[in-house]
Amino acid sequence: VQAARASGEAQGKNNMNMKVPTTFNEMFMFNGAVMGFGQSAWMNVILDQFDDIVMNVANSYRLQEECDVCSLVLAKYKGTINLGEFKAVMLASLRSLVPKDWDGDHEVAWGWLWENVERMLKNLMGKPQVQEKALERLIMSLTEDAVNYLRREVYKRFFALAPAGQDYFKQSTTRLYWIADKI
Repeated sequence: VQAARASGEAQGKNNMNMKVPTTFNEMFMFNGAVMGFGQSAWMNVILDQFDDIVMNVANSYRLQEECDVCSLVLAKYKGTINLGEFKAVMLASLRSLVPKDWDGDHEVAWGWLWENVERMLKNLMGKPQVQEKALERLIMSLTEDAVNYLRREVYKRFFALAPAGQDYFKQSTTRLYWIADKI
């Protein structure tokens, strides 16, 4: 009886320490684990970008940019990617977070968003690897002067498009060239 009570008390303490997911990311991680996708590291890549994707759904050019960035990161993943699994976990998570308000219209709207994102990502799959090889061949064929010109132009254009970026890049020219070479 003592042992049973002790284990029951310990179990009760564990339940009190368990945190109920309250954000989309927390609920997504929880549902992903419950649904058997806890080891699908590629889902974390999309999850990291998902807020930006959702925030830019009304701007098709920006949504495409977000999918472009996501596809570049996914291109480094060395496993099977099943985008339909993300949709299942996403919808389960949203349903769990707003059960009283969730209805068929929500299901259709979020399904529409994901179908568009999935279409964009599928169109890009495999392309970054090909483009990376072509870009590497181009860069390797440039002279030292052309490479230096390219480095300067990268930052000139970046700072023209995003002036606030200058606050983050307060390094020497050598350091900026090193960063440009990594791009």
